[in-house]
Order: sequence, then structure tokens, then C-alpha cells
Amino acid sequence: MGHTESVERYYEAIDAADGDALRDVLDSGFRHDRPDRTIDGRERFVEFMLTERPRTDTVHAVDTLFVPEDGDQSEVAAHGRLFGDDGEELFAFVDLFTVEDGTIVDLRTFTN
Repeated sequence: MGHTESVERYYEAIDAADGDALRDVLDSGFRHDRPDRTIDGRERFVEFMLTERPRTDTVHAVDTLFVPEDGDQSEVAAHGRLFGDDGEELFAFVDLFTVEDGTIVDLRTFTN
């Protein structure tokens, strides 16, 4: 699986609340840094995404995926917007992924 494909599958799994699909794209040592918290470990992150998020009725619309031109294909940046299931835009985001061997090992999220 290519690095951008792993990132695309990540968003699909979150939007579908599919814990198994989310586990498939995350490394066991996965770490997520976001403005309000840091989550260490794949299982802890999946638990958070399925049962503890402030809102689960959301859809990610990824506008652009960026990969470095210098040949380091382990980094992928995603720019997009998060929408409620009613169509209301909640906020814009930039996610910076580190992908190794087809799994996401690190994610840093920035929101406005």
C-alpha cells in the first residue's frame, strides 16, 4: 500500500467508525499529537476515535495531499475540512503523517 493510500484509508476508517480498518493502517507504536492532547499507541487511539471523540457525526473532506519532492516519501501532508453530518463546516485542518512500510507511525494535527 502506498503512503497516500494509507492516509486516504485512515480518513475513510474514521468517517465509517471502522476500528478494524483503522487498526490496519496504524503502526502499533502510533502517536498522535493534536492541539488538545497527545495519544500514544494504536489501541488507545482507536478507542479514543470510536468512543471518546467530542463528535463522531463528522466527515473529513481532504482537499489536497502533499508529498515532498525531495524523494522522502515517508511524509504526507493532508489539508482538508471537517464537516458535521448536517453539512456544517466545523474547521479546517492540516495533518502531517509519517508513514513507514504502509502504516502510519506518527500524526500531527493542526486546526484553525
